[in-house]
Amino acid sequence: MHIGCPTEIKAQEYRVGLTPNAAREAVAHGHAVSVQTGAGKGAGFEDAAYVAAGAAILDSAEEVFATADMIVKVKEPQAGERKMLREGQLLFTYLHLAPDPEQTHDLLASGCTAIAYETVTDSAGGLPLLAPMSEVAGRLAPQVGAWTLQKANGGRGVLMGGVPGVGPARVVVIGGGVVGTHAARVAAGMGADVTVLDRSLPRMRYLDDAFSGLFKTSYASAGNTAELVTQADMVVGAVLIPGAAAPKLVTRAQLSDMKPGAAIVDVAIDQGGCFETSRATTHDDPIYDVDGIMHYCVANMPGAVARTSTIALGNATMPFMLALADKGWRKACEDDPHLLAGLNVHAGKLTYYAVGKALGIDVISPTLALKS
Repeated sequence: MHIGCPTEIKAQEYRVGLTPNAAREAVAHGHAVSVQTGAGKGAGFEDAAYVAAGAAILDSAEEVFATADMIVKVKEPQAGERKMLREGQLLFTYLHLAPDPEQTHDLLASGCTAIAYETVTDSAGGLPLLAPMSEVAGRLAPQVGAWTLQKANGGRGVLMGGVPGVGPARVVVIGGGVVGTHAARVAAGMGADVTVLDRSLPRMRYLDDAFSGLFKTSYASAGNTAELVTQADMVVGAVLIPGAAAPKLVTRAQLSDMKPGAAIVDVAIDQGGCFETSRATTHDDPIYDVDGIMHYCVANMPGAVARTSTIALGNATMPFMLALADKGWRKACEDDPHLLAGLNVHAGKLTYYAVGKALGIDVISPTLALKS
């Protein structure tokens, strides 16, 4: 199979879909690899490293898309990239289709087969290709939230860990999954007073046992969430429903009850965000003010630490990429139901129920798509 990796063109996206190590593995499996010139530069990988791995360097994205059987990326294809996709071509990347009808319709129109990193599953019920970036984003959330809290950025001017005689910042993390756990761990490590909200009692027991009281847990009822949000200096949105639009857990009306200058960090913004007032921003202009509450809603947070993120993502995606290349997507998905769970689009049909429900589009089962 011919594997192609274009340069990411989303604003301030410095990650790359294929590391030189992944390219080397693919070449060793007998596949051709083409990488757009400069694709790895933002993550610290020069063209020479790909050439040494056996990959060809192409001058343009058009050449990569035209020659490759499988396109491997990081972020969802942008409008110009979607025009270059063709019938029968395989796309392997993050998609986040539920809040993005324009992308969904373009992918359907292209006739391509698209497998989304964020809906591939594992035997433990996890999301192995989303988890590395969730870990990165979770650990970044308190860091960028602390910056947002600085007075010069419109925040309350509260120091995360406080100082002797002055209490620490109060941080509320909504969601105790991968993002929430890493956010809580780092925020508590910075000295903040942290509470994690979740609806799963087993998950809260696990967090309490695993972290020995490093942070508190509380049940995420609507009333409890509203009360704790009003007391918080920082609120981290870390709720995920795989493949679906994120639920809106804090309304605009509730902002008036929050502390002036409090910070919201919405890590769920890729799936539409879990605050009613959330809208996607970029690293170039990351924060905005709604009713005196500072919002940080960067849709590609891990891109800020591109090298760490690229290596972590590459470690996770490489076995699946090789399976798709070695076997073809049909056989690879027949052999691995967890990879089949990643199938979102095939030959003009939507194959992921949560996306269809969010966008009002008819869906066929991925099993039926395998036979089509």
